[in-house]
Order: sequence, then structure tokens, then C-alpha cells
Amino acid sequence: MIDPSIGYAEQLRRRADALATLCVHAGEPPGADGSLDPPIVMSSAFAFESAEHAARAFRGEDDAWIYGRWGNPTVSALEAKLAALEGAAAACATASGMAAISGAVLATCEAGDHVVAPRSMYAESARLFRERLPKLGIQTTFVDGDAGAYAAAMTPRTRILYVETPSNPTLGVTDVGAIAALARGAAARPLVVVDGTFATPFAQAPLAHGADLVVHSMTKGIGGHGDVIGGAVVGGAELVGAVRDTVIKGFGGVLSPLSAWLVARGLRTFALRQERACATAAALAAHLAAHPRVVRVHHPSLSSHPGHAVAARQMFAYGALLSFEVGSGDDALARGRAVLESLRVATHAVSLGDVRTLVVHPASTTHSTMPPETRHLAGIADGLLRVSCGLEGTADLIADFDRALG
Repeated sequence: MIDPSIGYAEQLRRRADALATLCVHAGEPPGADGSLDPPIVMSSAFAFESAEHAARAFRGEDDAWIYGRWGNPTVSALEAKLAALEGAAAACATASGMAAISGAVLATCEAGDHVVAPRSMYAESARLFRERLPKLGIQTTFVDGDAGAYAAAMTPRTRILYVETPSNPTLGVTDVGAIAALARGAAARPLVVVDGTFATPFAQAPLAHGADLVVHSMTKGIGGHGDVIGGAVVGGAELVGAVRDTVIKGFGGVLSPLSAWLVARGLRTFALRQERACATAAALAAHLAAHPRVVRVHHPSLSSHPGHAVAARQMFAYGALLSFEVGSGDDALARGRAVLESLRVATHAVSLGDVRTLVVHPASTTHSTMPPETRHLAGIADGLLRVSCGLEGTADLIADFDRALG
């Protein structure tokens, strides 16, 4: 996927060019009145032409709009754009990324089923698998992110092989094709569900490597402006339909029309934003890797990264996020916080994928809900800082981190 012979900047330019037209036009033909942007349809209910028209709609024989929780024209336009970007048959927009993740699991699992998931992952996803799903009779085995570990953990009751790649916050890379091959070879044929939030559709296409579903927090790089919360589940029509029935109609995890409009607006500049942010991340990672006060840098662009070869094979870009470790031993926690508090251009805030560069200290914030021993098993060091590169000048960011490290 990543061709070193053409240079990384050219790789990013070509990927941006390949997606640019879809970002602007997919799901958004001009309206009947000539309007270029889809309207924000705020109606909670829709009128029927007749009693028979309503009956057909409720029987599924007519695609008429019925009720805002079941479907909405603005949300539907966004879903068409998302499906096009992922090369999928269907997409379901949800109220948040966690609504997408929990909906994908609850639509396909029942009591007695089993999930295999990575140790290094978004902390609230980990809580879902570790604390919430067992109350419903769904158990999870946590493993390192390689195919051998997944294979060893599988049982006849395994229903989902859950993958987060690159992982949060250590940027671990999992071979989606290898996990999909495991699933195809198993008698129970578990589903492969990939959280692609860190990569976004710009950097990775999990469905092309055999995944069944891709989940996203659209709050992040897809929305891209830090002004909206949303999630998405993308994949085959039947599976996505089951998720929609569960999480949207059943549990009410509905994305508002205004939020859908904001995400769609953000997606029009998605390719350009990601091209710039991915280039900055690679440059910053290379600079920090050579810094004497940095212990370790996690970014798939680095040849020292254990997932570098897999990333080069399955990704279009190495992504806009990186993490790095400062300090060691007992002073790591304090050292990480000190660097964080010394930044002046990058912003200390949770979330990622914003136009601003955001930096967070996972051990004391986003991953503080993980038991310390679990956090350390996942490779999340006390002095680790996660960086989501935005659209500031690359030189300005490098100077900011140099000043903070000094």
C-alpha cells in the first residue's frame, strides 16, 4: 500500500487525490431546488400520502420517511458519503463512537458468546468489554494484537474478533488480513470488527482486507473540527441493517440531523486535512525519535516500530497520531505531566482528529480507568504522551515540543 519509492509526501498527495471527489460529492447531489448543501431536516415525523402509503412504509415496502429515530434525510446523506469512503454497501451513523462500538457488539452477540479483543485499546471500549458486557453474559479475552494470540484465545463460542488498529494510545498495528483469515478458517466464523478511528478511511480500508464491520468515532478525524459528537458502523447491508435495528431503533442511539450536517461538512475537507496532519505526524515522530530526552516514540512510519512492515502493507498512510515516552521509573509520571504543561502551541485536551494539535497524558486521564497492571500490560507507560497532529505549521510544532522537552 505504501510505496517508499515515490516518497511519503507523494504517497499522501495521491491518497488525498483519490478520495477528494468522494469527500465533496458522495451522498450530496444538488437538491430539487438547486441547493448544493443538503438541508438540515429537523422534523421528528413525516407525513404520509394515504393510509395505504403508511401501511406500505411500515411493512418495509416503501422507503418513505416515517419517524426521526428510524431515519432522516440529512443523516442518510451522511451515511451514503461514509459508505462511499469505506467502499462499503451500507453505513449507519450513531450518536457517538461508543454507540457504534456497543451497537456492533450487541447486534451480533448474545449471552454465552465470547469476544477476543486487544489489550491496548481505547479505555472506554476496554471498559465495555471488561465490565459491562459480562453483566449480559458476554465474555472477553484480552490479547496482544498479533494473529497468533487471537488464534490461541478463540473458542467455539467466539463471535467477534475485535481489532483496534492503530491502537489507542500506543499505535500498535494489527494485521487485519491475518485476523480475517483466522475468522474464515474457524467453524463458528466469528465476525471481524475493526475500530478504524485512529486511521480513518484516509489511511486504511479494513473491509478490503476482509473485515466484516468497521466502527468509527466520527467525533475525531472524520468530523475533524472538534465541534460534533458522532459514530458510525460501516460494512455489508445485512450486518449494518442489524446494527441499525439494534442501536438506532432499539436503543435510541440516534445522531441528530444537525450533527450529521456538521460531520458531512467536515468530510468535504477530509482528504486535505488528513494529508497535512499525516505529513506532520511523520515529521514530528522522526524528530522526537532523535531527541535525547525522549525514551521511545510510537508511530508506524518509524522503521523501529514493530508494526511498521504490516502498516506499510495494509495502510495508505501512517496516520496523524503518535505517542512518545519521557522519563523512566518513579519520575515518569511527573516528567510526562511537566512536558505536557510546558507546551504552548499544542493544546492539552482529550479527543483527537481536530484541526488543533491535541496532547494528552493517558495514564492520568483517558486510560486512568484501567487498572495499573492492565495499563502496563497494554504498554501504556506512566510517562507516555499521546499527540494528535492538527493543521498548525510543522516547524512551529517541532519547536514547541523541543521547548517543552527542554
